[in-house]
Amino acid sequence: MGLTTEERILIEQHVTNSAKSPAAAYLLWFFLGWAGIHRFYLGRMGSGLAMLLLNVIGGLTVVFIVGFFLLGIWALWWIVDLFLISGMIDAQKNEIRARLTQQALAGENRS
Repeated sequence: MGLTTEERILIEQHVTNSAKSPAAAYLLWFFLGWAGIHRFYLGRMGSGLAMLLLNVIGGLTVVFIVGFFLLGIWALWWIVDLFLISGMIDAQKNEIRARLTQQALAGENRS
């Protein structure tokens, strides 16, 4: 049996309350994106750390020319993230929604 309308509304309210703020994510991208902070905020710890290290190592090795290459990769990644942030937030909402739906259905099956 499926979820009732009330259960669906409660799930959507929980998703809305738990979701990350797009405004906060874009502000973090703009002001602290050099450190990958927007990715940490969105729960992407590994790629946030990679972005931070890429920028720091690139900055430290710029005198050896290889730093320009690393900073170029970082800059491209930073620009691409501008377009990926909304998808990351949508993916997080879908994960929350799926988890809550599964929990509601599991609770219904126990009754």
